[in-house]
Amino acid sequence: MADRSYSRAPSAEPLDDAVLPFEVAPLDLRGRLVKLGPLLDVVLAKHDYPLSVSKLLGEAIVLTALLGSSLKFNGRFILQTQTDGPVSLMVVDFRVPGQLRAYARFDRGRLADGQTAADLLGRGHLAMTIDQGGAMSRYQGLVALDGGTLEDAAHEYFLRSEQIPTRVRLAIGEELGQGEPKHHWRAGGLLLQFLPKAPERARQADLHPGDAPKGAAVHSVADDDAWTEGQALIATVEDVELIDPELPGERLLYRLFHERGVRVFSTQPLDAKCSCSRDAVASMLKSFAPNDRAEMVEDGKVKVTCEFCSSTYEFTPEEAGVEQA
Repeated sequence: MADRSYSRAPSAEPLDDAVLPFEVAPLDLRGRLVKLGPLLDVVLAKHDYPLSVSKLLGEAIVLTALLGSSLKFNGRFILQTQTDGPVSLMVVDFRVPGQLRAYARFDRGRLADGQTAADLLGRGHLAMTIDQGGAMSRYQGLVALDGGTLEDAAHEYFLRSEQIPTRVRLAIGEELGQGEPKHHWRAGGLLLQFLPKAPERARQADLHPGDAPKGAAVHSVADDDAWTEGQALIATVEDVELIDPELPGERLLYRLFHERGVRVFSTQPLDAKCSCSRDAVASMLKSFAPNDRAEMVEDGKVKVTCEFCSSTYEFTPEEAGVEQA
């Protein structure tokens, strides 16, 4: 009989602005489910983004939440794209335990109706940085963006950098209110990884066997029935299931994996919160060269606007460390 047990009974409460980790032990699968609602509205409302840019940045936020929530230490996970597309830059900053902020730069003149995520991104690279803080060194992984989507880039990253069989699903949509349209965003994501106890079972299909002894059997994950089944199951997830505010996360996971048995763990709440402050901005100003600080004075003040949350901080020339003539 299939194991249908949970770490707790399937909840009827919607999963919102949170990460739900889970495990499908019989298939050696682990993963995380993210659903976002009000958090997205808070982040995206900080800027006057066109709808297509909001949608793309929303996908980047979901992907960052899926990846950053795996950190087991008090640090940061930063996702950044730099490309030649209409959306030339996106930065999403995840701070443990679950603080998110994000912004995008774009060329409004190059935006057009009907552009896909791949059209908006163009070509360039996606960087994923893990910052452990203090004197600890940063880890950064790079993957090319070559006319594909963020999902494509995530799959390439795990294939080449982590060498962990991984599938990612991202979805975002709008909720329209009654009468005059009001844009309320819903987004969701699902990450599934194949993590068998035997390392040789996790070998990617198109990775070179490397230094394996001559004549040694090389197991390809493409031939593993467990991972084949896991990929088939995640492929059945529809966008509407990921963004539906009425569908609890545990019920969605039960729909997908109940025949094999799925175990869920404690949810991790997410919050839209910027880490900028007047003191932090003042410290940043002190790091500038004196001439640079002097050039920032306008109408007798130095103004600095946070790119993430659009908060503006004002300083007198003296407070900003501008030398008086």
